[in-house]
Amino acid sequence: MIRRALARIALALFALASAGCDLVQPPASTLPSAVQASPSPQRTARVGSADRPLVMASLPSHDAARVTASLKAITAGIEKATGLRWDVKVPTSYADTIEGLCSGQLDVAWLSPLAAVTAQSKNCSDPLLGSLRDDPIAARASVTYPLQVLARTGAGISSLKDLKGKKVALADRPAAPSALSFMAQIKKDIGEDPKTFFSQTVYVSDDEKAVLAVYQGQVDAAVSVVDARDRVERTFPDVKQRTARVATVGPVPNDGVSVRKTLPADVRDQIAKALIDQSKTDEGKTALKALYGIDGLDRIDPRAYDPLIEAARIMAIDLDREAAATARPLPSPTRAP
Repeated sequence: MIRRALARIALALFALASAGCDLVQPPASTLPSAVQASPSPQRTARVGSADRPLVMASLPSHDAARVTASLKAITAGIEKATGLRWDVKVPTSYADTIEGLCSGQLDVAWLSPLAAVTAQSKNCSDPLLGSLRDDPIAARASVTYPLQVLARTGAGISSLKDLKGKKVALADRPAAPSALSFMAQIKKDIGEDPKTFFSQTVYVSDDEKAVLAVYQGQVDAAVSVVDARDRVERTFPDVKQRTARVATVGPVPNDGVSVRKTLPADVRDQIAKALIDQSKTDEGKTALKALYGIDGLDRIDPRAYDPLIEAARIMAIDLDREAAATARPLPSPTRAP
């Protein structure tokens, strides 16, 4: 009897012990996080690597195949110098290019001054380099260029303030960098609203026609690159006697290279140095001439674009609409030979 009672007690204790173990064992879902499996963090590809190559874009100034070939030659040189990997794209409009910079799909873009201003005003990009072209007044290559204001000799116009109430001719259109720079200069130097300062502003197709307009007495003054009269002189030999340069305006920024706002500073510096160095080589000069007919590249102060931004505001220029309407690059005017 005693043995049976002891056996029953032992069995009862064993059952209780087993039940207790089940009660204190936590379910798998409540195990400490340290012992649970955790997913591996995703790695962000380094910009300029094979997994995340930099993307350079330029609009087709002539044909897409030619621009693509030039861009590939340029990026191959940068890749060799820096180890940065590249892709190239040829968008169909400045609006698409600016949107690519804003969205981060493009890292580097060749832009006209107006497109650079538009992207900069959206806080999407920063100007990095300017195209080098001849500055006839400074007698050297520069990332900016001057304009001249011409009047008929003996007309009583000798400075910008004498243009008040006069009829003035400008090349291209109101949103052209030359026109915007001129209007900004009027506001800065004279302090008057350029929309009401003149009796009339006439926009002609190019600089030579602006020179002819003042030479033939159709307007009181004209704004052109320095010195557009050289080309007109071939047909009208006395143009420099019958017209006089009464003022210079600018500097106006050339077209150039912009980078997206969020591109790391060290990557920007690598790109800038590699592009400048490459532009001094025979291969680089050939590629740049084929792309936009430029002589080289150099750093440009982003503040060079401030007068264009201010003039666009004063003249109520819709930068987005201008960018959308400009399907092909309009590089800086070519100075007279």
